[in-house]
Amino acid sequence: MDTESSRLRDERLRKLNELKEAGVNPYPYSFKRSHTAAQLKELYKDLPPETETQDVVSVCGRVLNERNTWMFADVHDESGKIQIFNHKESLPEADLKRLRLLDKGDFIGATGTIRRTKAGELSVRVKSYEVLCKSLLPLPLNWEGFTDVEARYRHRYVDLIINAEVRETLKKRSLAIRSMREFLDGRGFYEVETPVLQVEAGGADARPFITHHNTLDIDLFMRIATELHLKRLIIGGFEKVYEIGRIFRNEGMSTKHNPEFTMLELYQAYGDYNELMDFAEEMLQHVAKAVCGTTKITYQGVEIDFASPWRRVTMRDAILEVTGIDTDTIKTMDEARALASKLGIELEFAETPGEVFNLIFEEKVEATLMQPTFLIDYPVEISPLTKKHRDKPGLVERFELFIFGREHANGYSELTDPLDQRARLEDQARKKEAGNDEAQPLDLDFIQAVEYGMPPTMGIGVGIDRLCMLLTDSPSIRDVIAFPTMKPLHKAEQGEGDEGVDKKKSEKVKAK
Repeated sequence: MDTESSRLRDERLRKLNELKEAGVNPYPYSFKRSHTAAQLKELYKDLPPETETQDVVSVCGRVLNERNTWMFADVHDESGKIQIFNHKESLPEADLKRLRLLDKGDFIGATGTIRRTKAGELSVRVKSYEVLCKSLLPLPLNWEGFTDVEARYRHRYVDLIINAEVRETLKKRSLAIRSMREFLDGRGFYEVETPVLQVEAGGADARPFITHHNTLDIDLFMRIATELHLKRLIIGGFEKVYEIGRIFRNEGMSTKHNPEFTMLELYQAYGDYNELMDFAEEMLQHVAKAVCGTTKITYQGVEIDFASPWRRVTMRDAILEVTGIDTDTIKTMDEARALASKLGIELEFAETPGEVFNLIFEEKVEATLMQPTFLIDYPVEISPLTKKHRDKPGLVERFELFIFGREHANGYSELTDPLDQRARLEDQARKKEAGNDEAQPLDLDFIQAVEYGMPPTMGIGVGIDRLCMLLTDSPSIRDVIAFPTMKPLHKAEQGEGDEGVDKKKSEKVKAK
């Protein structure tokens, strides 16, 4: 705390003690409110200027502005603000003097009559008031909010106090999740919960967080996906399940990545990826209408249209359109390496042409997909949990949804052949053993579950945070997360930034 803040806190402590000495409890237990600010404005919207009623109301909230030595003050509640009018004609002199022991940021409850001023401001003429909370720390002097973006994220509670648009963004996030639940519940899905702590962190290509269970004396992983447990429920007899939950990935941070984020995953028996694309399109249109009132939104100056139909393009055709390269002509890994070298693409752990094609797409094509686009038919080697394409050898029935050059969803016809599933996860385990810490583990219990029989199933994961970025026109994922992950302040002060350099493999929020 700087010297000025410390001085102001001491001054507020002095006022706090004066209130207590006067017999005032500055931290009472409750207050009976009759109306919110928004309710009063709606109820008295037709009240003419310079009109006073005898209607008695009680309001409460945080004081964020006062004028004329507390004759007027703006009281803010969650719905908005209402002006209170403190005058000697309606308040005892002692109460008027005690107002000077209050500060901006304090909470107050006020009871009085409704009036509209000559200037047209709806107000409450205060007959009595209560101090509901004496704040000790001053709010930022800049009424427009923090200018230091990091400080806004680190002290989100202050950001929320003074920036109404931040509160609105988080309210829209809540509305988006609620509308998604309504859509799924209305179609017969069951919402379920699966373990956050797992013996094997599977279902995605990602590095997990590791923790230790003292009683069992075993290491556990925080989940990187909910997929494998949701599939166990399908195997167990559920036909429609979903989970909206937190996912944890020990990877880089950026404006599009946070180590913990929210994911919707859903699975439905007897469907495939063709049906799933139609389903996803309808669901996300429903959410856009619920949050924005329309399927046309503007994100960072670009109009995005959620209206049907959404484009569907194969990975091969998307690469061909942008680069002029036909990946069907690349047959060997040597040819793929040469192509990657020519394009300046680092291969990392790529072992097959299909893995190289995916890297080419990520580097050269992904950013060009601005309108909602389903990229379909991925190489089998990068999709270990997906059913092989029924018509195209070497490919799988998988899609990813791209909007504004970012992945927002990942879905496919789920792999239900236990022998094929074992072989693919064994190959993943080999890659992990070779040093690829984002490869998936060999989850023998999951393979055993699939051996009991899993019906044809479609499944999708949708990144809630990125979707909310779109629907609220937020440039950073931190804007739509109430409390984003931050480096401890002492490390940040040493010049260590919060946003690391992402590996290209973790550049995408993979839902699977």
